[in-house]
Amino acid sequence: MIGWADASSGASGDMLLGALLGAGVPLPVLQEAVAAVAPEPVRLTVEQVHRNGFAATRCRVDLADSSTHRTWRDVAALLAAAALPDGVRTRAVATFERLAVAEATVHGADPDDVHFHEVGALDAIADVVGVCAGLEHLGLERLVVSPVAVGSGRVRSAHGELPVPPPAVAELLRGVPSLAGPGQAELCTPTGAALLSTHATSYGAQPAMTVHSVGVGAGGRDPDTHANVLRLFVGEPALTTEEPAHGTRAPLLLETNVDDLDPRLWPDVIAALLAAGASDAWLTPIVMKKGRPAHTLAALVAHDRAEAVRAAIFRNTSTIGLREIPLGKTALERSMRTVQVDGHDVRVKLALLHGEVVNVQPEYDDVVRVAAETGRPAKDVLADAAATSRRFRSPDDPRHP
Repeated sequence: MIGWADASSGASGDMLLGALLGAGVPLPVLQEAVAAVAPEPVRLTVEQVHRNGFAATRCRVDLADSSTHRTWRDVAALLAAAALPDGVRTRAVATFERLAVAEATVHGADPDDVHFHEVGALDAIADVVGVCAGLEHLGLERLVVSPVAVGSGRVRSAHGELPVPPPAVAELLRGVPSLAGPGQAELCTPTGAALLSTHATSYGAQPAMTVHSVGVGAGGRDPDTHANVLRLFVGEPALTTEEPAHGTRAPLLLETNVDDLDPRLWPDVIAALLAAGASDAWLTPIVMKKGRPAHTLAALVAHDRAEAVRAAIFRNTSTIGLREIPLGKTALERSMRTVQVDGHDVRVKLALLHGEVVNVQPEYDDVVRVAAETGRPAKDVLADAAATSRRFRSPDDPRHP
C-alpha cells in the first residue's frame, strides 16, 4: 500500500487524524494508542463537517486541561512506559525528537530540556501518537507528500507575534518542498510539519496508484479563501513505464548520534544491523556538546528492510531517535570471477563503467579462508590474488600487467 498526502492547504495534527479516519482507520486504533501514552484522560471525538465545499472529517481532542508543558525528556519517558506496538512507538519517538530538535534549534536550547507548547501539551501528544498509530495501521510502504502550504502574514504565539511560517515550522521543513499557499494565515503547525517531514518517503505530485480510499481531514477554521483540509489518498502502486514492477526506489540513510554506549558493544551493533537487512553500516567518531566524545551510527537500507533495521538500532543501542534521509544512488555494473592462489579459489568482484572494468577487488573473506588453509599470512594471499586479478582489466588500462 502507498499513500499520497495533499497538504496544499496546510497541515496540522487534527487534520491528519481526520484524514486517517476518513481513509478507513478505525477510531479505536487511534484512541487506544493515545490512552496508552496520555497521563490524563483524553478522548477523541469525530464529526462530519464542511470546509468550503468539501465534506470532511473533523477529529477533536477533548481533554480537561492541556496547560501542562512537558519537555522532550518527559515525553520520551511517557512513550517508553506506554503499552504501544513497537512500530507506533518508533514513529512517535522519531516525530517528537524531530520536533524537539527543531524547537531547540530556533530557541538556542538543549532538546532534552527545552520547554515548549508544541511537544509538551497534552493535545499535541494525542495528535502525534494518534497519527503514528494510524500510519502504522495502514501499513504504507510509501508516503508521498505534496509541497506543504505554510501560509503567510503574521501569527500570535506564546513568544509574541511571529512571521509565518513560524521559526519552528521553517526549521522542520528544511529540505521539504513548501509554498505560501492560499489566504493569509498560519496553514501549517509545528506538529503537522513534524509528522509530515518525519514519515514522508518522498515529495511531489500524486504517484501512479490505484486509489482505494480518500480521507479528507478538516482543520478547526473554516476560511472563505479555501477549503481548510488535508487529503490522504490510499491505494496500490500502479505499474507505469517510469515505475517498473521491481522499481529502483532510493535507499534510506538512517543516522543517530550516541554518546553513552559502551564502545565494546559497537561490533555487535554493526553485525545486528547487517543481519536485519542493512546493505551497509558504519561508525564515525564525533565530538558533541561540552566536548563529549561520541559516535554517529549510520546504516544504508532499502525501504522494505527499513523497519527491521530501525528496530535493530533501538534494541541494540541507547538511542531514542533516528534521522532518516532518502538518498539517490549510482551503482556500477558488477560481476564475479574466480582466481586461484596456491590451488585455492578466491572470488574477485569486478566493477564496470560502460562495459569497461574500472575496479577489481578480491573478496576478503576468501582471502582469510585461504590464508587459514595454507598457513600463509593473509596479506600475502591478498597480494597474490590482486596480482592475478589484473588480467581482468582492459588491455589498455595502465594498471594491466
